[in-house]
Amino acid sequence: MATDRSGANLATIAAAAGVSVPTVSKVINNRAGVSAGTRERIQQLIAEAGYHSPQGRRVRTSGRTMIDLVIGEVKHGYAIGVLNGILAYAHGSDIDVVVSSIEPAKFHLTDADDWADRMADSGRQGLLAVTSQLTPSQHAAFTARGLPVVVIDPLNTPPADLTSVGATNWAGGRAATEHLIGLGHRRIAYLGGHERAECNQARLHGYLAALMSAEIPSTADYIRSGSNFDRTTGLAGARAVLDLPEPPTAIFAASDTIAIGVLEEARARGIRVPEDLSIVGFDGTSVAEQSLPPLTSVAQPLQDIGAMALRTLLHLIDGQRPPSPRVELATELVVRGSTAPPQG
Repeated sequence: MATDRSGANLATIAAAAGVSVPTVSKVINNRAGVSAGTRERIQQLIAEAGYHSPQGRRVRTSGRTMIDLVIGEVKHGYAIGVLNGILAYAHGSDIDVVVSSIEPAKFHLTDADDWADRMADSGRQGLLAVTSQLTPSQHAAFTARGLPVVVIDPLNTPPADLTSVGATNWAGGRAATEHLIGLGHRRIAYLGGHERAECNQARLHGYLAALMSAEIPSTADYIRSGSNFDRTTGLAGARAVLDLPEPPTAIFAASDTIAIGVLEEARARGIRVPEDLSIVGFDGTSVAEQSLPPLTSVAQPLQDIGAMALRTLLHLIDGQRPPSPRVELATELVVRGSTAPPQG
């Protein structure tokens, strides 16, 4: 049997012992939470298999849990809010968090086995991935080495056995659109972020559900997606829909940063917000509060999402499975000065 780099070792030992891979990982890393009899049985199987930790592996002796956190650029309110929630929970729970940044577009290019080995060799016990696109091979590599993974707002639909944490995006998208409909708007555009992002799809479907419920036909020209949830996407989307022969009187933007781009384009055209154009954002970040006018936005409990993701990961590390692989926290529509009834 191969040692060191073969992820099958842990899985084989776990199957022979009749336990989970995380339980074997606990024994290898001298962690608590395993009964004496089970620990002895696993240690015997490890010895028989000839498995040993890779050269230079740092076995934890401090009792502290170490996890990896991978996140894209930490410059928008969304990422900052989630990160603050993770770090605050980690500080209160004696958790060491190693933060690294990988551009979402390059996330899938990271070598799965090398990444998982480096985590295991350094004593880290799990991974939090924020708005990333985890590939099946990466997930399999982490699972084989007994490293649980929790993703926050993944860019792709996660497999059924991968735990994810986010907000009620569909309900938030519907609430935003219903707010605009309730004000009297009938020409409502949707400007989304990354087209295949799971959260973008959910917000779009909430928007479409609200239109259908109000018997307002959806218009393909009013639905636009960009490559990211940023200001540039808002600028490009606003130009496209505002140049239509019959432009919208309201725009639902899939993030506050997209909405900021819409505000900027409206200002450049002399379009008054909210008198001529109503705008709703999504995330409920400080950007929404500080814009002129302040943005009506669907607020996500970003810090709570970060804390919940870390708490869920710790449960997985301890061999506990969540009741559902998808955890969603409620959103709330916060009405501010960027929305009003349409003129006339």
